[in-house]
Amino acid sequence: MVGIVVVSHSHRLAQGVAELAREMGGPDLQLEIAGGLATEGNPTGTDTVLVMEAIERAWSGDGVLVLMDLGSAVLSAEMALDMLPQERRAKVLLCEAPLVEGAVAAAVAARVGSSLDEVAQEARGGLAGKAAHLGAGAPTPMAAPAARAPRAGPTRSIAITVANPHGLHARPAARFVQTASAFDADVLVTDRTTARGPVSARSMNAVATLGVVRGHEIEVSATGPEAEAAIEAIRALSARSFDEAPEEAVAVVSPPAGAEPEAAAPGTLRGIPASPGIAIGPARRFHVPDIEVADRPAEDRAEELRALDGAIEATRSDIEAQRTGAATRVGAYESAIFEAHLLFLGDEALLEPARRAIREEGLAAAPAWRDAVEEVAALWEGLDDRYLRARVDDMRSVGRQVLARLLGVPLPRPQLTEPGILVAGDLTPADTAGLEPARVLGIATAFGAPASHAAVIARALGIPAVVGAGEALLSIAEGTPLALDASAGIVHIAPGGDVAASLAARRAASEADLAEARRSASGPAVTTDGVTVEVAANIGGPQEATAAVQAGADAVGLFRTEFLFLEKGVPDEDEQEAAYRRAAEALGGRPMIVRTLDAGADKPVPGLDQPPEKNPFLGVRGIRLGLELPELLESQLRALLRVAADHPVRVMFPMVATRDELRAARAALERARARLRSDAHMDVGVMVEVPAAALMADVLAPEVDFFSIGTNDLTQYVLAADRGNERLATLADPLHPAVLRLIRRTVEAAETCGRWVGVCGELAGDLEATPVLIGLGVRELSMASPSIPVVKRAVRSIAARAAAALAHDALAQPTAGAVRDLLAGRR
Repeated sequence: MVGIVVVSHSHRLAQGVAELAREMGGPDLQLEIAGGLATEGNPTGTDTVLVMEAIERAWSGDGVLVLMDLGSAVLSAEMALDMLPQERRAKVLLCEAPLVEGAVAAAVAARVGSSLDEVAQEARGGLAGKAAHLGAGAPTPMAAPAARAPRAGPTRSIAITVANPHGLHARPAARFVQTASAFDADVLVTDRTTARGPVSARSMNAVATLGVVRGHEIEVSATGPEAEAAIEAIRALSARSFDEAPEEAVAVVSPPAGAEPEAAAPGTLRGIPASPGIAIGPARRFHVPDIEVADRPAEDRAEELRALDGAIEATRSDIEAQRTGAATRVGAYESAIFEAHLLFLGDEALLEPARRAIREEGLAAAPAWRDAVEEVAALWEGLDDRYLRARVDDMRSVGRQVLARLLGVPLPRPQLTEPGILVAGDLTPADTAGLEPARVLGIATAFGAPASHAAVIARALGIPAVVGAGEALLSIAEGTPLALDASAGIVHIAPGGDVAASLAARRAASEADLAEARRSASGPAVTTDGVTVEVAANIGGPQEATAAVQAGADAVGLFRTEFLFLEKGVPDEDEQEAAYRRAAEALGGRPMIVRTLDAGADKPVPGLDQPPEKNPFLGVRGIRLGLELPELLESQLRALLRVAADHPVRVMFPMVATRDELRAARAALERARARLRSDAHMDVGVMVEVPAAALMADVLAPEVDFFSIGTNDLTQYVLAADRGNERLATLADPLHPAVLRLIRRTVEAAETCGRWVGVCGELAGDLEATPVLIGLGVRELSMASPSIPVVKRAVRSIAARAAAALAHDALAQPTAGAVRDLLAGRR
């Protein structure tokens, strides 16, 4: 596999780019960074020796691709190349590709075994697929293309009331079209509520531009030999909410009509905190450079048709690579948006007008395709629903990708022309992945949820972000002064001097605190009265272990092994051992908790037969799946035991609800041990994420060595509130007293048996929660690596005795809001 080196003036930027690329390229990607100078704090600059060392670490017989940002980074890379032995120099390629997009594209290409030249070419093409989501009369719905004569056979129909939050937008429309297209029948759909249609259910654009929103009644009719089967499949699909309700689905929902999430002061919008911090600057929107297309005639119409087909197939491959990368990082649901993109490429509503313009009007392929895309885009833009109108950018993005392939030019990427606060409807992970922190001072979106993966990336890049601020955000003019108090979820519009000055002072103080916290991050976290709290890192692959150590992690508190499985399917025992061993070696003797495969129908693993479930996050997932597939579980346990012979490894079973499940899992561990004839010690723990596990902690505690509380799932199960749904954000609060009481119950049961309790959910990295968790008796906090320095600093400022009193008061509060008010009062 080709190795990759990222060279940047900024150490932090290099780390962020590497994190994105590794998530696309998987755990085995050979990627190293050379960011900043080799002195304390890695100040801005470039260092030839660091570049040379990074090339050596990334070395592969297939070669090494070096990506650089600008200026002296290029010079340092050239000098490093000169310092390498002659025999290695020939296999190192300095590439002029853009840093972020190039790294992500190169990672995907390297992962599939492309040659050094091919990886470089992919990097230059910037295959990140960054579809921009910028963002009245009723539209005229798109008629179904008369591609063939009507089918003979019976006709069947069904009426469906659409309950999805945003109707038949991209994902559910894609599922609908895929289902309708799978049968030997002509399927038509009509929106009875608006009397629009009928249109072909085989056309993504036709279905989407009907403008079906929540509450609309649609009629689906099918004619042909398989009409009845088609209608039954669509009936089943609608009963599953068009496959739009798995655990990992991030509901991108606007606030209810006529209401903001909370009352906002004049001149402000209130959204949901997504990435903490303060940002001050002018409102900026993404601008996507146009691809210049000349109106030229076709010299050879047959050749132009072939060129169009070739560009579409090349774009299909690009999008499939993007989908694979997204599924690896964030699971099947989030990657489903790319299925909608793929459907655009086969949609006769786009293809037929473009081909007709070539065949009958003699246009070249590029202008014919451009015109077809814009004609359909006009229908999208005429929809009544603002959220659906914003989805036109998905289609235009696909259109640009095809145009870039036709013309042989780089794909233009969304960008800010000037530094400021990015204002958008919502952002895809690909959008966020390419953000430049030097230009994007903050992010404010009208839609979105704080658990979205775009929000996760924003936090990793250290960009303050507020999501779900409402449609009013979209009316803010470009250049309007804004100030984000992202920790509070507030967008100040044209703030007065006092507000701006106050926020600027808070930002400066926060930056100084962060710098100080980083300087002492490697030391232990001990309260003022002598209680040690282990501050650990959550990682998704072995490559993240090094970053965890650099951030000051005392341990790895959660190794999410599902990322190893989502990349290529089920890894064998040797492949798993290699990954776990790499992480353990990078930790240099620090403990590592490895969670066994946490997957199910909501997070399907390639190569595993996992039938769909009506409610997958209450289905066969976590340890339930492992016990149904014992060889899969035991293979993972054998790999862990092999590493535990040399390193301090702990194993943790997810989704445990009963003692029988725990005992069955332990029996699997003993079978694995017997097969290896291993006497390696390995502590055993369970994740407390099912309320039953917390309520029965006294029964489980004698049979485990530790508990780790997954507050993300525990909160949504306790409160029956999807943690990805912004409309339930105030309810799905892990500081709700019901959640805190279950944490305390777990700790009490553990203490009785001499066991310890950690927290590995998002709450562990929430500074507001740190004293409460310590006061409840939690003695390990595991979080994203960037949060470690500030949490350690917070622990050192707390007295455990005072924290216990605070926790006692928090347990007595009636609501999560009251708990947060209590915590705010202690500041």
